[in-house]
Amino acid sequence: MQKFPLLLLSSTIFMFGCEDPSLSKPKAQTAEPSNVSAANSTKALTAAAVSLPITPDNSKIEFTGSKVTGSHEGGFTKFSGTIDLINEKPEDSKVSVDIETASIFANVDAVTNHLKTPDFFDVEKFPKATFNSTKIVGDSSAPDAYTITGDFDLHGIKKAITFPAAIKVNPDEVTVNSEFTINRKDFGIMYAGKADDLIRDGVVIRLDIKTPRKK
Repeated sequence: MQKFPLLLLSSTIFMFGCEDPSLSKPKAQTAEPSNVSAANSTKALTAAAVSLPITPDNSKIEFTGSKVTGSHEGGFTKFSGTIDLINEKPEDSKVSVDIETASIFANVDAVTNHLKTPDFFDVEKFPKATFNSTKIVGDSSAPDAYTITGDFDLHGIKKAITFPAAIKVNPDEVTVNSEFTINRKDFGIMYAGKADDLIRDGVVIRLDIKTPRKK
């Protein structure tokens, strides 16, 4: 007598699934890589600049991936980078980050292990992901609103991505906060998942960067 309601509930979960978290976040625009990072580096060396370190001690790089039946939170524990703050202006400045892909983690151990395999990040073949900003533009919608464009190299594929961020330049620190969605298939991560539990293409990326300034 109870089998039909349970079957109906199971069918409803399969048909509608959990809400896709990537749909509520801004979608990063992708294009061919600009390859102008070298010019920005030269600018950083010749202008009034200070280099601020990005480390796991002061920053977080996290993500949310989802499938039909649920989602997983995760991130990276090993990464390094810099904010080259130039003229105290985000528009003149540059951000670069190197991520060790083997440091990836998820909220379930089995998922962590699976993400390291060739189905996903293939960390042995592609041990590093990098981002180098090429342009930062102010947004008139809010004082701290900016749009960051940069070359993102992930899973052996390099693309220019553009995404929104809140950037604050304070006397004691510079902060960058952003939450946006990328399409994993743009970077060659094609694994579909189980036939009855398909993995969604959109992955939410969260950046919480707080680089202290020397006093």
